[in-house]
Amino acid sequence: MTQVTTSQPTQGAPRLTREQRVARGKAARTEVPRSSHAEFTVGPDRADPLTLLEGQGLNRVPELLPIRYGRMVSSAFAFFRGAALPMASDLAHTPQSGLTVQACGDAHLANFGVFASPERHLVFDINDFDETLPGPWEWDIKRLATSLEIAGRARDYPEKERRRIVLAAVAAYRRAMRAFAGMHSLDVWYAHADMADIEAVADVRLAGRQRKAIARNAAKAQTKDNLGALGRFASVDDGRPRLNPDPPLIVPIRDIVGSDAEIETTEVQLRSMLAAYAETLDPERRVLLDRYRLVDMARKVVGVGSVGTRSWMLLLLEDGEHPLFLQAKEAGASVLEAFVEASEYDNSGQRVVVGQRLMQAVGDIFLGWVRVQGLDGQRRDFYVRQLRDWKGSAEVESMVPAGMRAYGEVCGWTLARAHARSGDRIAMAAYLGGGPSFDEAVREFAEAYADQNERDHQSLLDAVRSGRITAEAAV
Repeated sequence: MTQVTTSQPTQGAPRLTREQRVARGKAARTEVPRSSHAEFTVGPDRADPLTLLEGQGLNRVPELLPIRYGRMVSSAFAFFRGAALPMASDLAHTPQSGLTVQACGDAHLANFGVFASPERHLVFDINDFDETLPGPWEWDIKRLATSLEIAGRARDYPEKERRRIVLAAVAAYRRAMRAFAGMHSLDVWYAHADMADIEAVADVRLAGRQRKAIARNAAKAQTKDNLGALGRFASVDDGRPRLNPDPPLIVPIRDIVGSDAEIETTEVQLRSMLAAYAETLDPERRVLLDRYRLVDMARKVVGVGSVGTRSWMLLLLEDGEHPLFLQAKEAGASVLEAFVEASEYDNSGQRVVVGQRLMQAVGDIFLGWVRVQGLDGQRRDFYVRQLRDWKGSAEVESMVPAGMRAYGEVCGWTLARAHARSGDRIAMAAYLGGGPSFDEAVREFAEAYADQNERDHQSLLDAVRSGRITAEAAV
């Protein structure tokens, strides 16, 4: 197993000058040429991806695993979404410049999207941090590039169009990093993309129909708020709001624990959990949270790769009517931890929250973490956030090539900004350079890894047919 050192300078360490940081980046080119990032070969010692996925399932809810596999068999892109661990295992054997950032760990194109800032503006950013950890920056951009190649294949784009899309995204990352290298740290920290920026790109690149689709998606995202969630997920039963069951995707806590006595005991535990979670919030946000009272909770299946982890939706009300929906999502070790240094945080929920705050330009005011004893008596880590706060994502399935290219460029810029906040942006910019050498290399890698992803997806299909793995029809 390849182990990558990811330590970063401490506050008291000597600071390099700009010239020294540029020299550091250029020296890394000699040790790890940019063209070397095209490399991807499968050796005889490659870890079996299905064995890795099955290992993840050992700590998950057993009855939900067939749903996970059912979603992953539906397409090569769905498989890729759920296969962050196999790709991390493969990336650990690829060239690395030695420059470290706070990595997302799962930076595929579906993990970017819009959501509400605390100022109630729609912003665009990375929106999934389950795997975040300090690590090689190259791993994130290679996962993004590969996801674009796979999505382009799913849409039957010609090879030439797919290459343009991937090259444009990687070039956007490189150019953005070079721009951030010339900025002051505070300016980098404040940089963000809002809907005005997205629409500006759309005005230049897209036809009227695609621009209207973006506007519709933005408007739709703003309907995904707490009040909308109340209408979708809850109803009134004997004068009390209750979460509606929709098994196996949504199962209220009352349908899991059984008797009235167990329900009462569980409710006491849940309130204790909320109090512990509240301690991780800033004081003024604890005051805000205290306006609400927990009235119901349900297990909710989310995502593709996350299916089987414990995820709960919590309904809280102010004055018995104004809703707040929170999501408590189980956090385990990052898929990167087997290949880089372990997280410095004992609580995996805290790992996720700290990583998210490092990478996102703006964040959820209710983002926090907690460790709690589950229904099975096991203590587990969770991070907590709002369930629906103007959240929206691109409709990849309906994108035309020009739309995916523009979307990929915005994702590339966003990823560079996230990396520039925590990494040595000046050294990284010097390493990337002003030419397309790195772009071309990553494009070649994306093609090769997309081929491997198709073979791995086929292996999963074969395992389902043979009975090794049980999969339910995608729900």
